Amino acid sequence: MTATPPSTAAAVPRQAASLIVLRDSPRGPEVLMLRRAEKPGDQNSGAAVFPGGLLDTGDAAIYGLCDGLDDAQASARLGLPANGLNYWIAAVRECFEEAGLLFATDAQGRPVALDHRAADELLTMRHALHANEIGMAEVCARLGVRIDVGALAYYSHWLTPKGMPKIFDTRFFITRAPLNQTPLHDAKETVELLWITPAEALDPARGLKLVNVTSVTLKALSAFTTAQAAIDAARAQTEVPLIRPRLATTPKGKRPIMPGDWAFAEVGRLDPEGRGHVSTELAPGVPVWLSPRILRVTAPNGSMMTGPGTNSYFVGAPGGDDWTLIDPGPDDAAHVQALIAAAPGKVSRILVTHTHKDHSPAAAALQAATGARTFGRVADHPEWQDTAFQPDQVLADGDRLVLGEGVALRALHTPGHASNHLCYLLEEEKLLFTGDHIMQGSTVVINPPDGDMAVYLASLRRLLDEDLDWLAPGHGFLIDQPHAAVRKLIAHRLAREARVLAALQAQGPGAAPEAVLLAQVYADTPAHLHGVALRSLRAHLHKLRADGIALMDAAQAWRLK
Repeated sequence: MTATPPSTAAAVPRQAASLIVLRDSPRGPEVLMLRRAEKPGDQNSGAAVFPGGLLDTGDAAIYGLCDGLDDAQASARLGLPANGLNYWIAAVRECFEEAGLLFATDAQGRPVALDHRAADELLTMRHALHANEIGMAEVCARLGVRIDVGALAYYSHWLTPKGMPKIFDTRFFITRAPLNQTPLHDAKETVELLWITPAEALDPARGLKLVNVTSVTLKALSAFTTAQAAIDAARAQTEVPLIRPRLATTPKGKRPIMPGDWAFAEVGRLDPEGRGHVSTELAPGVPVWLSPRILRVTAPNGSMMTGPGTNSYFVGAPGGDDWTLIDPGPDDAAHVQALIAAAPGKVSRILVTHTHKDHSPAAAALQAATGARTFGRVADHPEWQDTAFQPDQVLADGDRLVLGEGVALRALHTPGHASNHLCYLLEEEKLLFTGDHIMQGSTVVINPPDGDMAVYLASLRRLLDEDLDWLAPGHGFLIDQPHAAVRKLIAHRLAREARVLAALQAQGPGAAPEAVLLAQVYADTPAHLHGVALRSLRAHLHKLRADGIALMDAAQAWRLK
């Protein structure tokens, strides 16, 4: 694996605030956006953005001119020890400076009106504020107002990805546009002001340049039918998590990817400095070093069932000439040749997680080419299995294989998806090769009789007792926070089981054929996937029967016991 060189000039985060201003319209909520001027060295040059900018050293001096929040309340809301109010003040200041909207109250405590004031007077004041010739204290004095920070709701917290030349630590706020004020761009930092619906702003035909944080925010705002609903949702948040995207290589070039994207955790592991060279695609036949001990090669068998394709993993001691291959994959000539070409050294062992036909059939060709011994188990039922696979050594739960200095694998028998399913724990990295026990982006099919839902859930729960840092699935990228992923899978399966139980209860004393139950339980699943979903439905029904809850009659219809 090529090591990522340390950054020689890591950018220091700059504290900033941004304000999302909404108003209602017949087309739905509109958001105020400003198109930034083209400027060399500005990574947001020409982009359509929300008003915002950097905090100012003088912000703390005007706490006494703020209503609606004090610094203790503002800091607690942001999770800061002090000076949280600076962010609210900066958001108000930048919105007035860039867009001409001022969130303030007059001497009677009423929202300030500015439309009666001369436009030139206000623009001159804004330009002076931008040039640091005056501060917000003087703006308030000239206009006879106090800053209404209480009008702003805290919305989100973003940190620019590592690897960017400038890093901004930005708090976003949201509010409704004030009455009796007409926004106007400042003609300095911005060249155009827009009132636009989120959907319109996101429409490629509109041609707006949008940075990642703006696109993500607009997508979230598009779910609301009124401005107040979006503001209420922001105020209802009990916790606002920090969002920090990561730079990666996508089909469109180097781009930020978000938490939740399939490659996100893997990108963070392989590129801690943010160079952006890690791919978001699992390209068939391309070797990818996941650590000095692990090399992954993906098979060219991507499909609805296999996702981006089956992952094969070489595991061995760094620099050694004794390597083990986990899951050789399908019997595909191009894939076999790719594995032979990618092997970091002599392949002495071939381990199989289970014998479904996308995981084990290439073992025969690779054994013939390398002389490696095969390890695994034989399934209890032959349906859907690679029955040609007969391991040289049958592995039992807890068997430990020492592959070299500082490299040991422990076998975990994890039946459920298949009766012979094994996971392999790389002890030194607390990384579990999961085969199809856990795959990324989808739940695995449990297909009776070899598949068993009750056994599968038990096999998932046993992983909660293992000390794990990473999952290396048979399909997909590396997965971090393994226990959270396992709990999510268990919760999903139990929620689906609850829907099966509810569908049976809805039948009353009568019995329902599987087709009727399928339509109800998997109503949220596209019809073209119902054939696959039927297998998992049967697994749930068989579990309920084993639990003494459901019965199947002679016509293969189901009812409660």
